[in-house]
Amino acid sequence: MIVKDNYSLAEHNTFGIAATAAHFVEYDSVDELQLFIGRRTANGDTSPLLHIGGGSNLLFLSDYNGTVLHSALKDITVTADEGEYVYVRVSAGIAWDEWVQYAVDSHWHGLENLSGIPGEVGASAVQNIGAYGAEAKDFILFADAVDLETGAIRHFTVEECRYGYRNSVFKQELRGRYAITHVHFRLTHDFRPNLEYGGIRRAIEARGIEEVNLTAEQLRETILEIRREKLPEPSVLGNAGSFFKNPIVERTVFERLQQAYPEAPHYDVDEQRVKVPAGWMIEQCGWKGKTLGHAGVYEKQALVLVNTGGAKGKEISDLCSSIQADVEARFGIRIEPEVNFIG
Repeated sequence: MIVKDNYSLAEHNTFGIAATAAHFVEYDSVDELQLFIGRRTANGDTSPLLHIGGGSNLLFLSDYNGTVLHSALKDITVTADEGEYVYVRVSAGIAWDEWVQYAVDSHWHGLENLSGIPGEVGASAVQNIGAYGAEAKDFILFADAVDLETGAIRHFTVEECRYGYRNSVFKQELRGRYAITHVHFRLTHDFRPNLEYGGIRRAIEARGIEEVNLTAEQLRETILEIRREKLPEPSVLGNAGSFFKNPIVERTVFERLQQAYPEAPHYDVDEQRVKVPAGWMIEQCGWKGKTLGHAGVYEKQALVLVNTGGAKGKEISDLCSSIQADVEARFGIRIEPEVNFIG
């Protein structure tokens, strides 16, 4: 177990915000995590506690006057291999994209469209990460977690996780209560590419690949190429990927919007609801490429807010609020951040 005081979190959040944690604890076994919780309880410690992954979905508004926990669990274990499916337990501390690459190399399929997403495996079960027509919940069977108040181990089925769009029980009533230690996935031996979203098919054709001959590695590389074109590298320009959720609105709301903006892009969720791209609305409001202090909107993708250099968390937050106000004033739709504000 690694324990440090007055610890810089700049390397633990992809925005690169220069926040400090009063205490930082990194554990590399479930036993160590339970030992930490037991000692904390015995000492009557009620100071704030925050469990983080790769920090790709966090915005620190100030220093953290408490303990930041981080997992160094890094195992991948096949728990069953039955017919068309393989069942794999993956430790929370493994980088998400390393897990996707491992799965592709092992000829376990389903995660290809989720290539390139920053963060760690544990966060995938909290955030229900998604991209290009796929979501983590489509492949998660259950998650192992430790109660940060009692140290008890609990197994959450996918139903108990109550997944929604970029949402789960761990972001709602159980927010901050549990640390995910392992995520159990069900993948397939058969490669069934999902090419229906975000121009994937066009990108494959542009690379001169025939769909009938497409491999999982080629699909993964295509997804990574699409992401590189749209998203800045956090080590170069601090960001948390897509900052805002795409709002899901009632069809009657979208129909009113479409009367004023016939060209408005959209995705049907069901007969009653429509998803409207937040990036399109932000761009229509003139924010794409603009800056406010040391924070800005990425010039290639309006969904992405960036730290242009030395930004404080409040500058990113203020930019978020300004964008929200403009979008709501113009379209009558409130867009909400995917990113978790801390402090």
